Amino acid sequence: MEVLAQFSIVRTRFVARWVALNPLSGDGLFYVASALFALALGVTSREPAQWHWGYLAAGPYAAVGVLALVLGARRPRRATTLRVALLALVVLGAVAVPLGLEARWRQLDHGVGFAQPEVTVIERSATYLSHGQDPYRSYLHNGHLVDAVHGLPPYESFFPYFPLMGVFGLPSAETHRGAGLTDARIVMSLMTLLVSGLALGLLRASRAKKIRVAQVMLALPTGALFLSTGGDDMPILALSLLGVAALQRRSNYVAGVSLGVAAAMKLTAWPMAAGALLVARGHDGHRAWRRIAALVIAIVAITVVPFAMKAPWAFMANVFAFPLGLAGVRSPAASALPGHILTTWWAPLGHVLAPMAFAVGGYYAAKYLRRHWPIDLTQLLVLMSVAFTVMIVVASATRVGYVIYPLNFALWSWVCDEQPARVPQLV
Repeated sequence: MEVLAQFSIVRTRFVARWVALNPLSGDGLFYVASALFALALGVTSREPAQWHWGYLAAGPYAAVGVLALVLGARRPRRATTLRVALLALVVLGAVAVPLGLEARWRQLDHGVGFAQPEVTVIERSATYLSHGQDPYRSYLHNGHLVDAVHGLPPYESFFPYFPLMGVFGLPSAETHRGAGLTDARIVMSLMTLLVSGLALGLLRASRAKKIRVAQVMLALPTGALFLSTGGDDMPILALSLLGVAALQRRSNYVAGVSLGVAAAMKLTAWPMAAGALLVARGHDGHRAWRRIAALVIAIVAITVVPFAMKAPWAFMANVFAFPLGLAGVRSPAASALPGHILTTWWAPLGHVLAPMAFAVGGYYAAKYLRRHWPIDLTQLLVLMSVAFTVMIVVASATRVGYVIYPLNFALWSWVCDEQPARVPQLV
């Protein structure tokens, strides 16, 4: 009890000091910490795309961090303008420059080493789509991988997304150059920047909160690392943020389209798309879930169903079994988390942990909803953050990097915590 009491005192003091900290000084601490993280990643990572980013980003993070601390100590009048300017410098130094260099090096090195495997997978799927072919080709049959891509590890033969994700590889498919300016990461980063900018413009929050959201999404390693090295989750998060801003403004058409497009790209967008149905409200205060549901279902059905019907077994193996670690192929996403460790110890647990987590989590979620119904957007985002954290921990094959989902959802819940009484119509 004494230990808990001491911990509570330390936590209270830390929060009080952080709240009292000058915003510029707070940004400086974040950027300096990011520099240390980037340098550590450069030293420890075995992935060329990651350690190159680490060394390239450490300098800009450190320089801007020190500058922010110096400016924060002087307490300038136009602190908000300076924070935005420093944010732009960080995005330039930690995203644009490393991404451009890695895309160029990938071009010179014939595509080897300077991108995460998902980039090549997306570009190859776009080539199939541009020729009217099915991107879902590989699956395990009687212990043998069917239609494996020659010369690549087995896991790179799978396309664990919905067909719309292939849009990011279309410039590469049309020019037959999977590097340079047609690198899928550049297309994904541009979309993330544009959609995030639109979402931040619509988000009803203070400038300070918007800056923090932009930092986590684009500038800090929680966004910059992924935009520069892989990035397939970043458009999903940007579209989800746009959906959150639209739900906040009760603009259900925008919410339905943005969440529908995200759900038509990757399975990780489905929880937010489903959760939006619980909190969607019209301007009269009545529930408006039907409009969002219709838009999401229509977008997903039009873009997914034709491919799922063409090769249902391959579709299920790629989109569902492989990400869950049930396709019989070892995934590079298998981080040393409890779910992966337990599955390695006893393989059958890989078929039990995820369903058990769904069942137990579903029970407690339903219990929470029954006690707090109707819930608001803030409560939904908290639920999403907890649910994603649990699934990341128990999944047999998942990346530590997926923590960006619960982290962003938790941050957005804080941003949306205070809503104005009157919400103007967007469309």
